[in-house]
Amino acid sequence: MSDTPVIEMKNIIKRYYEGQENELEILHGIGLTVKEGEFVSVVGESGSGKSTLMNIIGALDRPSEGSYYLNGENVGEMDDETLSDVRNRKIGFVFQSFYLMPRISAVRNVEVPLLYAGVSEKERHRRAMEQLEIVGMTQRADHKPSELSGGQNQRVAIARAMINNPSLILADEPTGALDSKTGHIVMDLFHRLHEEYKKTIVLITHSRELAQETQRILTLSDGLIVGEQQGTYQKPDKQTEA
Repeated sequence: MSDTPVIEMKNIIKRYYEGQENELEILHGIGLTVKEGEFVSVVGESGSGKSTLMNIIGALDRPSEGSYYLNGENVGEMDDETLSDVRNRKIGFVFQSFYLMPRISAVRNVEVPLLYAGVSEKERHRRAMEQLEIVGMTQRADHKPSELSGGQNQRVAIARAMINNPSLILADEPTGALDSKTGHIVMDLFHRLHEEYKKTIVLITHSRELAQETQRILTLSDGLIVGEQQGTYQKPDKQTEA
C-alpha cells in the first residue's frame, strides 16, 4: 500500500461567473486527504457544495484556487486530454442515474471504458465478464438496461466503474434511485469491493444513515467541511471473515 494519498486537496475554492456582478463562490477552502484503501463519505444537504466538490474530485471540473493531487499527480497542471485519460483510467464513476447506454447489452456497457483505451474486442469481453461475475450479473450479460431492474443496472454500472482497475471509485448517491432493500444490496457490494479488492471509495450522499456505513464521515455545509467522525462500518478482521 502506497504512502501517497489517493486524494490530497488543499484550500480548494470554486467560484462561478468570476469577475462578474453575479460571481458566486460555492467552495470556500476545502482541505481533504483520502488514503489508499479508505472508504470515506461526504455528507451534506442540498446546496452544501457536494456536487461541486464531486466534480472536482472526479476531474470533471477545475477549482478556481487551491491544489488537487490524485495519486501524487497535480491535476491542476493537466491539459484537457490528460484529464480525460485520468478520468477513464484512474476514476471509476457510479452515479444515481446509472448512465448506461440504452441500446447495448450489459456486457457491452461494461466494455465502454476499454473501448476508449483501445483494448482488443476479445480482451474487452473477457475483462467485462470478469467484472460482471464480481457483481453477480453474468446471467444478465446480454440484457439491455431496459430489461434490467434498477438494482441490476446499478450493479452493471459498478462493474463498468471497476473495469480499468481504478485508483478511486467515486459514487454519487449510488442508492438514491433504489428502494431500501436494493440499496442495502448495493452497499454490501461496495463493502465487498473495499474489503476483498482493496478499493478506495468516496461516497457522496445526503443520507447520514448511508454515510454511517463508511469508515469516515465528512460533513459538508455551505461549502466547507465542518465536521469529521467515524462511521459504524469497520473492516472485518481476517479471523472473522467467512
